[in-house]
Amino acid sequence: MHGGQSLNALAVSATTHCLTGCAIGEVAGMAIGTAFGWGNLATIATAVGLAYMFGFGLTSLPLFRAGLAFGAIVPIALAADTVSITIMEVIDNAFVLLVPGAMAAGLDDILLWASIAGGFVVAYPFAFLANRYMIARGKGHAVVHQFH
Repeated sequence: MHGGQSLNALAVSATTHCLTGCAIGEVAGMAIGTAFGWGNLATIATAVGLAYMFGFGLTSLPLFRAGLAFGAIVPIALAADTVSITIMEVIDNAFVLLVPGAMAAGLDDILLWASIAGGFVVAYPFAFLANRYMIARGKGHAVVHQFH
């Protein structure tokens, strides 16, 4: 384990990292789509795209600091975060879509923000289990942690 951290601690760290990138992208995407009056599909597509962008971007920062070239960073970031971001995004967006009125709520409506937060609460344990499984096998964020 990295620096004496337990498997669970590494999985919590990886999942919290994933949650951070997903949350930044989701909030930005929902805010953009809602502000411009876009439909559900365009809003969710924007939010999901931004979640992947921010998730991979946050993973890339320590790799850039470690001196890795962009071409080396891309496959590492993809391997580290694709599964957990996908889990977070599928569950979070399904949750938001299932909350009556959430997608029609304005930026000043707590329903929008509570549904996004609720979706991440539901998604977190599933992403944690996936990250734990991958780290235990030397995959996912285990690859990134060797550069910290």
